Amino acid sequence: MKKIFLSFAALALVASVYSCRETEKKAEDAADTIEETVEEAADDAKNKLEDAADSIKEEAEKAADSLGDAVEDAVDGAMDDAKEKVEDAVDGVKDAMN
Repeated sequence: MKKIFLSFAALALVASVYSCRETEKKAEDAADTIEETVEEAADDAKNKLEDAADSIKEEAEKAADSLGDAVEDAVDGAMDDAKEKVEDAVDGVKDAMN
């Protein structure tokens, strides 16, 4: 009976050591998987931020171009109006002299 009890205890010890090794291996595999997932998520986030920055830059350039065009149009219009007023004033002075 003593031998059976000792054999059972030895078998339980071997099973527990083997079980711990399997658990440790599974924990390492899970840690590796988590690490890879976190790295992939970080890379994806970095890529999305770079894409967003590029889009913002492009839109800012478009807005600057549009603003430049609007200012140029406004200046051209003001210059044309000023030219017409000067011509009208000169014509008025000529008419007054005649």
